[in-house]
Amino acid sequence: MTILYNLFFLLFSLLVTCILLFLLRVVLIKTGLIYIVKKKWRSIEDCFHVYQFFKVPEFNEGMQRNQLYHKVLVYLNSLTFIEDSDFTNLFTGKKPNEIVLHLDPNQIIEDDFLGAKISWINEDKTLVLKIRKADKRRVLRPYLQHIHSVSDEFDDKKRGLKLYVNVVDHQGDRKERWRSVPFTHPSSFETIAMESDLKNKVKSDLYSFAKAKQYYHRLGRVWKRSYLLYGPSGTGKSSFIAAMANFLSYDVYDLDLSKVSDDSDLKFLLLQTTTKSLVVIEDLDRYLSEKSTAVSLPGILSFMDGILSSSCGEERIMVFTMNRKDHVDPAILRPGRIDVHIHFPLCNFTAFKTLANSYLGLKDHKLFPQVEEIFQKGSSLSPAEIGELMIANRNSPSRALKTVINALQTDGDGRGALNLGRGSCENGSRKPVEEIGEPSGVFCKEGANAVKELKKLYGFLRVKSCRKSESFDLNSRQNEG
Repeated sequence: MTILYNLFFLLFSLLVTCILLFLLRVVLIKTGLIYIVKKKWRSIEDCFHVYQFFKVPEFNEGMQRNQLYHKVLVYLNSLTFIEDSDFTNLFTGKKPNEIVLHLDPNQIIEDDFLGAKISWINEDKTLVLKIRKADKRRVLRPYLQHIHSVSDEFDDKKRGLKLYVNVVDHQGDRKERWRSVPFTHPSSFETIAMESDLKNKVKSDLYSFAKAKQYYHRLGRVWKRSYLLYGPSGTGKSSFIAAMANFLSYDVYDLDLSKVSDDSDLKFLLLQTTTKSLVVIEDLDRYLSEKSTAVSLPGILSFMDGILSSSCGEERIMVFTMNRKDHVDPAILRPGRIDVHIHFPLCNFTAFKTLANSYLGLKDHKLFPQVEEIFQKGSSLSPAEIGELMIANRNSPSRALKTVINALQTDGDGRGALNLGRGSCENGSRKPVEEIGEPSGVFCKEGANAVKELKKLYGFLRVKSCRKSESFDLNSRQNEG
C-alpha cells in the first residue's frame, strides 16, 4: 500500500511540475520575459569568454567608400536575425507592397556561422564585428568570404537590368559611348516557342557557365562564352536573347556596327562593357555581306577572341545572330569564336502548340489535327507571324486557329520544306545539323589530334534541327578533323 501511495505521489508531482513549467514558458513568451532571461544569460556567458573586435568603417583613410562596409550592410539587412533585434527601421522597397528592414544606430545583430556566435554592432558609420578569440582562426576568413558571396547574390537579385546601346562618337573623345535604359523585356524560357528538351539543355548550359569561374581559370581560359543564333526573321532570336538575359540577370549591350567608326572604336566599346553582361551583335551576316560597317573582318575576329577580348571579357556572353550562315567566312564560325550554334527554323507543330498555349490558353483543340497535317505537308510560317495572327484573334480561339490554317495554306505553302544552311535535302525534309560546342581555347595541334584534345577536355554541343523537333545534344560530336 505504501509503495502504491509513493508511486502515485511521484506521478502527481511530475504532472504538477510539467504544468508549472508549461505555464512558466507561456508567461515568459507572452510577456517577453524570455528575451530578458536570454539577454541576462548571454551577459553572464560573456564573462567567461575573451572576444576580439574588428571595425569596418564606411570610408577608408583616403575618404573613398569602403566596399566591404557596403557588403556587410547588405548581408546584415538580409538576415532573419534583424527581425529579432530591439530596434529596426522599416522602409518601403522598390517593388509594390515591399517592406525593407534596415539597421538602427547602436543596434546589435547576432549571427551563427559554423557553430560560432558572432555579433555585429552598428556604431556611427562603422560596423564592429565581435567574435570569440577561440573561434577567430577557424571562422573569420570563411565568414568574410560567406558575406561576400551572399551580398553579391543579393545585389544581383535586387538591381534592375539595363539595356545599353552604342551611339555615334561626334566629338571624337570616345566618352560615354553607351546609353542605357531599364531592361524590362518580359521574355523567359517558359514563354519561348521551342522544344522543352532544347530549352532545358540551354538553361543547363547557361547555369553551368555562370558557376564555372574557378573551372575556367583552372584551365587557363577566359571566363566567357559565345552563341550563334541563326534562322529566318521572326523565328524568335531576339526574344531568346532577352530570355537569356532574364535567366542570368545579365545586362544587355546591343552593339550596332553601323555606328562604329573603325576597328579601334570597336575595341574601345568592348572595354566599356561590364561583367555579368550579354554583348549582342544582331544580323552579323548582313554587315559582312553588305559591308555596311567601317569595321573590317580582322577587326570583328579580334573582337570575338583577340587579346583585348580575352583581357576584358570575363563573365560575359557574346551573342551573334544571322539569317543564314552558309555564306559566312568559316573563320568566324570556328570553335573559340562561336561556342554554341542554335538553329531557329520556321514554326513546326511542336512550336505551334507552345504558341497556342501561350497566346490562346489552348492545350488541345479539335482543329489541332488539321494544323498538324498542314505542317506535315511542308507548309510553315515564322513564330512571329503565327503569334500576330493569334493576338489579333485572341478573343476567339477557334477563329484564331482557322486564321492560322488559312495563312498556312496560302502564305506558308512549301516554306516548311526550306532549310537555310546545311540541313536541306532534295525531298524537303530536314536532316540533322551538327553544331559546334565548347570553345577551343587550348593549344591547337594539327589534324585529328587537335579535335581529340578538344573532345577530351570539353566535348561538343550538337543541335539537331528537324522539321518535327529540335534537340540540343551536349554529347561529343563525331569529327574526323
